[in-house]
Amino acid sequence: MVNIETFKTIALSFPEAVELPHFDLTSFRVKKKIFATLSEEKQRVMLKLSLVDQSVFCSFDKAVIYPVAGVWGKKGCTYFELKKIKKEMLKDALTQAYCVVAPKQLAGKLKIKND
Repeated sequence: MVNIETFKTIALSFPEAVELPHFDLTSFRVKKKIFATLSEEKQRVMLKLSLVDQSVFCSFDKAVIYPVAGVWGKKGCTYFELKKIKKEMLKDALTQAYCVVAPKQLAGKLKIKND
């Protein structure tokens, strides 16, 4: 339910977020730290979440949001299926992922809306 362009627009809306290649993926970074990657081929994104946030988002639907296999998943890396996720939920998760890696002064600039 979220297309690639919409995902990119949201990811790049955060302070100092940039889009850079990362192997065969596209990464979204702040201060050289990755908070999200995009696989256009699989229509899936990986977000770097805290373990608590990963647990909360994964409880929604394991077919839509699920941990990355192996060690990365145990550190909070979580897949989101773009064709199955609602825009507002993805935006909330992206905000959390950005705040995990962003310096406090940048993360503090975000004002989370509850629309």
